[in-house]
Amino acid sequence: MKKSIKKLLALTLTGAFLVGALTGCGKSGEDDKTITVAASATPHAEILEYAKDKLKEQGYDLQVTVFDDYVKPNEVVESGDFDANYFQHVPYLESFNEEKGTHLAVAGKIHYEPFGIYPGTKKSLDEIADGDSIAVPNDTTNEARALLLLQDNGIITLKDGAGINATVNDIAENPHNVKIVELEAAQVARVVDETAFVVLNGNYALAAGFSVGKDALAYEKSDSEAAKTYVNVIAVKEGNEDSAKIKALVDVLKSDDVKKYINDTYDGAVLPYEE
Repeated sequence: MKKSIKKLLALTLTGAFLVGALTGCGKSGEDDKTITVAASATPHAEILEYAKDKLKEQGYDLQVTVFDDYVKPNEVVESGDFDANYFQHVPYLESFNEEKGTHLAVAGKIHYEPFGIYPGTKKSLDEIADGDSIAVPNDTTNEARALLLLQDNGIITLKDGAGINATVNDIAENPHNVKIVELEAAQVARVVDETAFVVLNGNYALAAGFSVGKDALAYEKSDSEAAKTYVNVIAVKEGNEDSAKIKALVDVLKSDDVKKYINDTYDGAVLPYEE
């Protein structure tokens, strides 16, 4: 009797294990075709929404959740609740990993939001004269980007190695003796009638009524140091970079179709990143 009960129990447990395994396999297969992404609203979620149909053609269901902060999207990827996020650039990701002990990795570099030089009292960079003033943002990251852009356009030269940490103290050559006016980022556009030029990032340029594509006298190119540094990425938990669904997501976001959507939609305030 005991032997029969043991045998029956063993068969029951074996059957339960098989059912669980089969159920798990089915769920896993379904999950492999669902891509969950945490994103900022603009432009990230908008770009993802556009990409949905392309991924659907490949059998993937892209589910996008918008977050309005810069912490939670990383936490939900680290925890495994989401497959990926799309909202941040590489320096922020690296800083977050260091500070929070997370294990986030770059799966794909998608777009950047370029800084531009815009007209103030002068309408062309060729008009620059000795003693002209140029307004730039005064926070560490944005000031460095502004100075690098001025360097790329021959207005100043920075000390070797200044790079993305550059400040006005790193200006080595200033042939036009331009005065760099440092202002809080949101205030820069307000001095267009007082300075020869202003240097703005895309969102402040749009807010000031500038057309990035039409009005910028110069802007960060895709191969510039700043673009390479501040490119916005698809981030995943380490080890998931080469999963089939993440590779599919990145491939679609880097496709010519999505690049065209970005170029047509954001008037130069958002540009596809070219490796």
